Amino acid sequence: MPPARHNARMSKQAQWIVGLNAVASALEHDAEHVREVLLEAGGKNPRLLEIEQQARRKDIAVRRVAGQALDGVAGGLRHQGAAARYAAAKTRDEHELPGLVEAAAGKALLLVLDGVQDPHNLGACLRSAAAAGATAVVIPKDKAVQVNATVRKTSAGAADRLPVFRVTNLARTLRELQQAGVWIYGLDGDAQASLYAQDLTGNVALVLGSEGEGLRRLTRENCDGLVKVPMPGGFESLNVSVAAGVALFEAVRQRLA
Repeated sequence: MPPARHNARMSKQAQWIVGLNAVASALEHDAEHVREVLLEAGGKNPRLLEIEQQARRKDIAVRRVAGQALDGVAGGLRHQGAAARYAAAKTRDEHELPGLVEAAAGKALLLVLDGVQDPHNLGACLRSAAAAGATAVVIPKDKAVQVNATVRKTSAGAADRLPVFRVTNLARTLRELQQAGVWIYGLDGDAQASLYAQDLTGNVALVLGSEGEGLRRLTRENCDGLVKVPMPGGFESLNVSVAAGVALFEAVRQRLA
């Protein structure tokens, strides 16, 4: 069965996670949602045995299958001989977000992505957010890529470690975050203020727009300020995942200073 057709038949409640790191991370951090693990028969990588043992310890079914079967569920991704059927994307209810901010005790660091379309970009953003110790990532439910198999693989396990909130109305969520004491800074290449001139040591949300259009009007209007990453090399913009990494680690730098 061609990968694209196979993916089209997957329900919203089930998906395949592929790749050694992604499968191992799901087993470690979110095993309750892993329904079965497929491993390549005759695979020589010792990590395949480690994953099999890890799954069996948690009473998760393991099947050894031909490489072609893994190709089918991988949807064109490099599976490295491992795949797992996952019951549901691990996202959080938006009503939990204020409580998570409160629990951060004045040091919440949120990454808000306004309409990112490319799953590789979302995965890279999640990876940077996890590495920076972010409190959570917020994405819209509509007109944006969701946490799918490609995102999970690209995130190198971050999608299973980091709270991801899918929200119905992003502008409303930003207002609720402000009421919870969070300062909202949107990254915009046309902004006058520099990212490096802002105080990012308290409760902060960094908001980045989509790959093509940037921040939507309502999102921009609900930011406390707009900032840019200075680029003396003359380029107008950065890839969204690169910009997210720069912004997040500027916050980290300030908090460690």
